Formats: sequence, structure tokens, C-alpha cells
Amino acid sequence: MTGLEHVPSETLRESCIPVLGTARLILRAPRLGDAKAIAALANDRHIAENTARIPHPYKLTDAKDWIGGANKNPDEEQYVITLGDGTLIGACGLELRDEAPSIGYWLGQPHWRKGYATEAVRALIDHAFGDLEHEELHASARVTNPASRHVLEKCGFQWTGVGLCRIRAIHSSAPVDRFRLERSIWASLKSWGKMRRVR
Repeated sequence: MTGLEHVPSETLRESCIPVLGTARLILRAPRLGDAKAIAALANDRHIAENTARIPHPYKLTDAKDWIGGANKNPDEEQYVITLGDGTLIGACGLELRDEAPSIGYWLGQPHWRKGYATEAVRALIDHAFGDLEHEELHASARVTNPASRHVLEKCGFQWTGVGLCRIRAIHSSAPVDRFRLERSIWASLKSWGKMRRVR
């Protein structure tokens, strides 16, 4: 008897996802109780049209479906982004399926232009290189989304070219700027400070 027999499988998988902390934010695995807050923030055409997978409109059932599937696949890590008081402000994640892992993120509009996206992305980067020991990371941003591009550039990502990405909300593909960050560049830019682990 290991003591794990009575623990739901989703709880076991969630426990494998670390909680990442920054000066102002906590990144943790999503929980069913987050569904209303996620749906309220993600039901925004500006967010949907700048992400690959978020539909529009975004309903409570969409949030529950995402939470139900989050972190079930060992090739991904999905997080919600919260303030220190627990207020949910967005989501982010690492996808490990390609030749190098890629990151994605979004924030609810009330939380734009406060530096939260940069802070969350830096926590993901530190985790990917420091804990998971990856050698490089990929990311992309729609060419019409300079704010997201600016976040990636502030975090050390370098532009590698333009490609196409299927955007669910517009039922079509759109041009995206592609970026790469190598471990050596990350190591030289670690002046943003060490990530603190909450647990």
C-alpha cells in the first residue's frame, strides 16, 4: 500500500507540476475552481486572435475542458498565472513535443502593461533551462502583436523569421514572428534574478 491508491489521477499529475514564484506572481497548475475566472478573462477577441488555440467566444465549458485536459500529457506543462493574493490573471505553458520546447502565454486585458507577462515568461524560461535542462526554447507572436514580441525580446529571445500559425479563433492561418532562445544567452541574461520556488 503506497498511500496513492485513493488520490485522484488528476491530483497526482498536478502534484508533478512545480509551483513557480516571482516577485509578484505565482504560476501553478490549473484547478477546476479556476474555470469562472479563466472564462471571464479569455472571452476576449483580442486574446483569442493572438493565440493559437483559444476559441471565441470562450465559454465556461471551454475553461473546464482546458482544465480537465491540462497536464495530462507528459509533453506539456500548463500553468495559470496568479497574483500573490490569488487573483488569476492569465495562463502560460511549455510544450515539449517539437525538436525544442515552445512557450505560450496570455493575460487578461485588465492586467496588460504592468510587466506581468515578462515576469511570467522569465519564470517559465528559468524553469525550462534550470530545472528541465533544455538547450533552447521556441516562441512565436503574431506579426500584428508588437506587445507580445516586445515581451519575448525583453526575455532574450532572438527573431528567426516569419511563418504561419493556425489560429483557432479566426478559422485560418496568420503570419507569426518566430523566436528562439538558447541556453547560453539565457545564462548571460540571468541578471533578472533567481526564480524562487514556492514549494
